[in-house]
Amino acid sequence: MEFPFDLGPVLGDRFCVVDQHLRPAGRRGPAHRGDLEQQLRTVIDELGKASAKAQGLPSPVTSASRMETNRHVLYILRDPEGRGAPKGAVIGFLKVGYKKLFLLDRSGAHIEAEPLCVLDFYIHESLQRHGYGRELFHHMLQSERVEPWRLAVDRPSAKLLAFLHKHYGLEDAIPQVNNFVIFEGFFSNRPVLREEAEPPWPFNLSPGRPGGSPVRGSLRPFLLRRDPDGGADPAPPPRRSSSLGRVGR
Repeated sequence: MEFPFDLGPVLGDRFCVVDQHLRPAGRRGPAHRGDLEQQLRTVIDELGKASAKAQGLPSPVTSASRMETNRHVLYILRDPEGRGAPKGAVIGFLKVGYKKLFLLDRSGAHIEAEPLCVLDFYIHESLQRHGYGRELFHHMLQSERVEPWRLAVDRPSAKLLAFLHKHYGLEDAIPQVNNFVIFEGFFSNRPVLREEAEPPWPFNLSPGRPGGSPVRGSLRPFLLRRDPDGGADPAPPPRRSSSLGRVGR
């Protein structure tokens, strides 16, 4: 995806990490800070629109304004060479964030946890099945130092489920009622916030009553909490070469 401005000062090199502060990579450079911030907002908004269109969603789930009001993080992958575009091009993005969720384990117990969640994932249609999705996802796992089976995935598409199965062996999903998908191993050696004696909302909804995702509490500013010397499981090494079709939110 190309833009009418130089992406170097906006996104930096190959990977750019953006949090709720929307800081451009080169905001201390020669360009005006305001110009760079507006360009970054444009990049985020256009990526969100492209992702929504690819998934057939009525509106984007990723935008600059949403980023400002949530402690989510975008991992943006760009091609510094631009494949012939002198100003560079964006390959895709991955949005993650911590959320408090009420989840069911295999025994049917209702457990409150706060996992890292995959919230939106998009690779430009012209660049799918070239390994870029695998590269981007693996970079996120390494940066967050999280195992793939410890993630919760929000409304994954069939292509994203196939992607997770192919590259990380995730196939035994534990059914949930709040639009998230978790996999076998999610609860192993994981501290939980609490186990509910009575089912919380939305598990206690009567049949036929409309429901949805539970109310989510405040999120951890996890970019600021990283400890470079340990405390978390490392991401697994790549298992095989990759290709990526359209993936879901």
